[in-house]
Amino acid sequence: EVELVESGGGKVQAGRSLRLSCAISERSSSTQSMAWFRQSPGKPREGVASLDNSGTATYADAVKGRFTISEGNDKMTLYLEMNDPKPEDSAVYYCAADRRPWLRLSPAYKHWGPGTQVTVSS
Repeated sequence: EVELVESGGGKVQAGRSLRLSCAISERSSSTQSMAWFRQSPGKPREGVASLDNSGTATYADAVKGRFTISEGNDKMTLYLEMNDPKPEDSAVYYCAADRRPWLRLSPAYKHWGPGTQVTVSS
């Protein structure tokens, strides 16, 4: 079973960069698609960014040009670099993994981390 643990959340002022990390317990056929999602109170979980096994990244329109998804050199860590965050980016951020490389920002991922809270103040 793939285990994912997010870290790096916290409180940040608008415009100040923040980097989230996701530790991945194993890389296998079960992790051909990796992604970041977020959920704020009263709203459904939404896809933020994804990375498939070919290295193709997909971004939600709301974060395009500001956030960057990447992997560590050993591919055991997934990152989300949040540049110029805004108060509306405040949410619990989740790391997700699945064997289906075509999922992109679909919420149908099988494996999820517990999440890390990000609060952006104005």
